[in-house]
Amino acid sequence: MEKFFLIISICTIIMFAPSLSKLFKAPVVVIEICLGLIAGYFGLIYGDETLKLIAKFGFVYLMFLAGLEINLKLVKIIKATLAWNVILYFVFLYTISALICWVFNLGITYFVALPIFSLGMIMMLIKEYGKDEPWLNLALSIGVVGEVISILALTLFSGWVDYGFSISFIVSILTIIGVVLLTILGLRVFYIAFWWYPELKKFLIPDSENNRFDQDIRFSISSLLILVAIMYALKIDVVLGAFTAGLFFKIFFHQKHELIEKIESFGFGFFVPIFFIYTGSTVKLDMLNYDILQHALFIMFAIIIIRLLSSYLAFYRYLKFKQTLLFALSDSMPLTFLVAIAMLTYNYGLITQSEYFSFIIASIIDGLVLMLLIRKLHKYFSIEKKEKS
Repeated sequence: MEKFFLIISICTIIMFAPSLSKLFKAPVVVIEICLGLIAGYFGLIYGDETLKLIAKFGFVYLMFLAGLEINLKLVKIIKATLAWNVILYFVFLYTISALICWVFNLGITYFVALPIFSLGMIMMLIKEYGKDEPWLNLALSIGVVGEVISILALTLFSGWVDYGFSISFIVSILTIIGVVLLTILGLRVFYIAFWWYPELKKFLIPDSENNRFDQDIRFSISSLLILVAIMYALKIDVVLGAFTAGLFFKIFFHQKHELIEKIESFGFGFFVPIFFIYTGSTVKLDMLNYDILQHALFIMFAIIIIRLLSSYLAFYRYLKFKQTLLFALSDSMPLTFLVAIAMLTYNYGLITQSEYFSFIIASIIDGLVLMLLIRKLHKYFSIEKKEKS
C-alpha cells in the first residue's frame, strides 16, 4: 500500500507542478522541489530503492540533455577570444575558495565543494529562458568546463578518500585521464567516418519517412545507457558518459530536430521532474535546528560570493554589469554535485551529521532562492531595456 501512495504522490506532483508554477509565478523546478519536500515530510515519498534508481536516471538524463544543448559556435568563439578569461575565472574561483577555507578554518571538503559546478539547474534555466540569452549561453559553456573539472575533482577526492596516496589512487587518476582522451579520440573517429561514409548516419538514424520502428529513439537512449554503463564499470562518475552521449548527438545529428524534441520532451516531461521531487523529499525537516540552518546559509553565501567575485574579475568586459550578475548567479547552483560531495564525505566521517544536513539544505535553498532571484532580475532588466529603447 505504501508503494501505491508513493506512485500516486509522484505522478500527482508531475502532473500539477506546471499549473502551480503558473499560479505562483515561480520556476517549475522550485515547485517540484518544494512539493517533494512537503510530500517527504508527510511520509508520502520515502527512500524507496526503485525511486532512487529512477531519480538517479533522471539526473543522468538531465546531463544527457546538457550535452545536447551545447552551443558549438559559442564554444569556438570562447576558444578564440575568451580562453584566458575562462582560465582566469577558474583560477579566481579556486583561489577565493582556498582563501575562505583558510580564514574560516574549513577542511578540504569545503575547498572541493564551494567551487564545484553542476549543469542541472542551468538546464532548467535554458528550458525557461531559451537559448538566445548571452549570459545563459556562456553559463552553459563555462558550466561544461566546470562540470568536467568537478567530475575530475570528485573522482580524485573519492579516490583519495578510498585509497589515500597509494598506487590505486594513481591508477584512478590515470583512468579518468585516459577516458577523457579516448572520448576526444572517439568523437574524432566518428567525425572522419561520417565524412567518408555519410550514408552511415542514415543507417543509424533514418529519415522520418523511413523511421517506422523509432530507430532514432532506440539508438539515442541505447547509446546513453551504454556510455553510462562503461563509466560505471570504470568507477568514473556516470555524468561524464551521459554528457558525452548528448555531445555526440549534438555534433553529428543536430539537424534531426524531431529527434531532439522527442528526447527533450521525454526528459523534461517525466524523468527530470522525478529527480527534483526526490531531491526535495530527502530533506528531513524534523531534524533541522538553528545551527544547521545558519551553517547552510553560510555555505550558500560562500558559493555565491566566490562566483560573483570571480565572474566580475574575469567576464565584466565581455558581459558588462547586468549580464555578469545573471551569469554569476546562474553558475551558483551546484545542487547535485554539492549533495554528492556531502554524501561521500559524510559516509567517510570527514564531516559531521550536522554539516551533512547543512550541505543538503544549502544546495536546496540555494537552488530555490536563486531561481526566483534570477527570474525577478531578468524581468527587471528586460523591462528596463525596453524602456530605454
